[in-house]
Amino acid sequence: MEPTDTHPSNPNPTKAVAIIPARYESSRLPGKALLEISGKPMICIVASQASKARNVERVIIATDDRRIVSVVEAAGFEAVLTRADHASGTDRIAEVAANLDAEIIVNVQGDEPLIAPETIERAVAALIAKPAAGIVTSWEPIAQPADVLNPDLVKIVIDANGRAVYFSRAPLPWPRDAAREHGSLKNALLHEPSLLRSFRKHTGLYVYRRDVLLQFTKWPQSELELQESLEQLRALEHGVEILAIEASTPSIGVDTTGDLELVRKMVPSSEFRVSGSQFRD
Repeated sequence: MEPTDTHPSNPNPTKAVAIIPARYESSRLPGKALLEISGKPMICIVASQASKARNVERVIIATDDRRIVSVVEAAGFEAVLTRADHASGTDRIAEVAANLDAEIIVNVQGDEPLIAPETIERAVAALIAKPAAGIVTSWEPIAQPADVLNPDLVKIVIDANGRAVYFSRAPLPWPRDAAREHGSLKNALLHEPSLLRSFRKHTGLYVYRRDVLLQFTKWPQSELELQESLEQLRALEHGVEILAIEASTPSIGVDTTGDLELVRKMVPSSEFRVSGSQFRD
């Protein structure tokens, strides 16, 4: 089956498995995973994109709902029914990862239908190349001043070696002198558009070493994690090195009906063109 292609030509022996967490319930978009985009359930589009990453040998959808299992399996993808009481998608993928023989676990968000296979490939390759790193994640440039000020858009601060220093819903790093000169950060961004280059949007792809993932989900929530409502801060507080790579192309998380309609408009006209029942590059 095409969706579970193991890419036998891949010369790298390290096993990487992509696990896509998918709940049926969603406060803003009930049944979000099964909402259709260009005639295909969103979760199947995400699985199709993940299966194209050449260094990922297996793709599994982890879900708590039999309706999702049925749709996924009918489309030719692999699904695992998990417990329903997980607090997060990370806990859900850890349940599945605990029973896998794989060195690397890729957490692909089930509401990211525009995720680029190349971004997944680069993230997996980065973790393989850096033994000291426990996690690799991704980021995108920020193009609009409003996004810097939006607390729903998470910002990532990266050091000179590409390691994540901090994640925040606040505008970080803070351009103190420019904000003082213009009276506020909002005015500074409007008068000095070059300031946008200081900010990066964190995107939801995570590539874990399997042992780090299983340890992570056993640690209690940390103080910074609770304050920011960002679980990746738990890993930083426990000393896990997180590498951050730039995403190959922008992606959009589908959280609202507006996001859904935007993605529906983008898919046929973007590089993810529909050809029969397949997406192609």
